[in-house]
Amino acid sequence: MLSTSKFFRNPASPISVSTRVTIGQGGSPYIGTYAWNPGFGTRTANPSTLPAGIGQQVAWEPNGASVGITHNNTPFVSVYPFSSGYGTKYSDPGTLPTGNGRGLGWNPAGDTVFVGHATTPFVSAYPWSSGFGSKYANPSTLPAGTTFDVSFNPAGTFVALATNTQVGGIWAWSSGWGSKTTNPGTFPTDNCQTVSFSPAGDAVVFVVNSNPYLYAYPWTGAYGTRYTNPATLPAGTGWGSAFNPAGTAIAVAHSNTPSITTYPWSSATGFGTKYANMSPVPAVGAFGVAFNASGTVIAAGTGDTPYIYAYPWSAGFGSKYADPATLPTVTGNSVAFAPN
Repeated sequence: MLSTSKFFRNPASPISVSTRVTIGQGGSPYIGTYAWNPGFGTRTANPSTLPAGIGQQVAWEPNGASVGITHNNTPFVSVYPFSSGYGTKYSDPGTLPTGNGRGLGWNPAGDTVFVGHATTPFVSAYPWSSGFGSKYANPSTLPAGTTFDVSFNPAGTFVALATNTQVGGIWAWSSGWGSKTTNPGTFPTDNCQTVSFSPAGDAVVFVVNSNPYLYAYPWTGAYGTRYTNPATLPAGTGWGSAFNPAGTAIAVAHSNTPSITTYPWSSATGFGTKYANMSPVPAVGAFGVAFNASGTVIAAGTGDTPYIYAYPWSAGFGSKYADPATLPTVTGNSVAFAPN
């Protein structure tokens, strides 16, 4: 139930207004993609082979050539080439994830794809080149529980995991798993649903299930002293998080009204004063949140119809975009804009 906008765009791909937005759905057809104009355009025809169960996290390949989703039933992850629509689903990995698929994302170079799942080893990493390669060996220190989210620093040298036990942590990465970084002295022990590196890679934010919901740290290859909590905390369990591409704002999707809380962000000082709520506010909590590639739109998947909300963004929310003509049919568990 998480955002994927934290996965960094491949520098070789053009910077432009995103032309597609994808939602992971809690019921069939489990994934849906809309043209983005800006504003919702036509919904793309469903893939010929649907994901095999409740859609969890959606993610776009950094060059925009493919879109993937994790789901509750085997093979737990489905990835499709995407041009004007979904192509034929890529073959499943030779070694499948070992349980319900949760987190999903590519590294910034787009040559590795990561699947978080509900059974040990809780995360599986695969080389990626228009399909899955042979699974990398597991990290020597495994995540302590289900991996709900994955986030990379922009250099691709560290990967942060959000888990339902002992929060998660950060591992070194270089064509394989390195050592897990020592946790900071002040580190939550609660379940963690989402984690985000800042676009500059100089901060990392974990969002957890209980008050104060946010744990943010400077990052220099090791954790710095925890940032002070914002004066106004998110209103309930955090399900998704995303920085805007400029790294000047952070959004948190959570269980209680106003469903999305946004703050100015500075790596020097941390959280600023909470932005005013959007209008209208979703009637039920938001499960995922994402900015588009230019940072001019913020979208969320929610538990109430129309299940996907989108607003202009410029240091605050603009007026809500009109709903798509063809609505998702059930809960929006995650949302992601194409990178181009």
